[in-house]
Amino acid sequence: MELRFGRSVGPGACGSLLIEGASAVSVAPNTNRKGVGMTIAVEGFTGQGLIPGELFGRLVNRIAKEHDMPREFAVRIMDQALAFLRACGESDRAPLGPSELVDIGWHTFILYTRDYASFCERVAGRFIHHTPNDDGEGEKDPEELIARTTEAIRSLGFAVDDDLWLTFLVKCSDGDDGCRASGKDGNENTDTNGK
Repeated sequence: MELRFGRSVGPGACGSLLIEGASAVSVAPNTNRKGVGMTIAVEGFTGQGLIPGELFGRLVNRIAKEHDMPREFAVRIMDQALAFLRACGESDRAPLGPSELVDIGWHTFILYTRDYASFCERVAGRFIHHTPNDDGEGEKDPEELIARTTEAIRSLGFAVDDDLWLTFLVKCSDGDDGCRASGKDGNENTDTNGK
C-alpha cells in the first residue's frame, strides 16, 4: 500500500491523500478537544491495485478470451482473485477457498509463474499453492467457507463483489489446512501433516 500526502492551497483547504488500490478515499478536517486533526476514510481497496496495471490487463484479456466473457466481467473476476490471494497470505486464519468464478482468476494468474511467484512472496512471504479437491471432497460446509473467505477479504479492507461469490461448489483451497500440499518451506515435496 502506498500513502502519499499532498498539500492543497487556499483557505480551509485540507491535504490530499492517495492510497494506492483504494476505490475511494475521503480526507476531512476533524476538530477534537486536543486541537485540529484529520479524519481519513478508506473505502474498499481493490485487488487490482496489488499488481502492475500492465500485468492486470494481460490477465483480464486472457480470462475474457479463454472464457468468452465481456472484459468488464473478467476485470471483476481478476480483482476478486487478487483480493482472495492477499487474504490467503494471512498466517493466523482458517482455510480459505475461492468461488468457481474467482477460481478462474487464480488459475489464470498461476499460468504466469514468475509473476505469480513474485506476487505470492510479496503478499504472503511464501508461495500460495493451489490445492484441487479432485475427489470432490472439499469443505463440508461450502457456504461457511465462502462466508469465511469473504469476511477475511473484507477484514483486510478489500471490496467484495458479492455476485462473484454466489457459487458454492468450491473444489480447491489455498492449501493451508490439514490437506495442505506445500511444506512449511513452500516445497510441495515436504510433508507437513506428519503422515
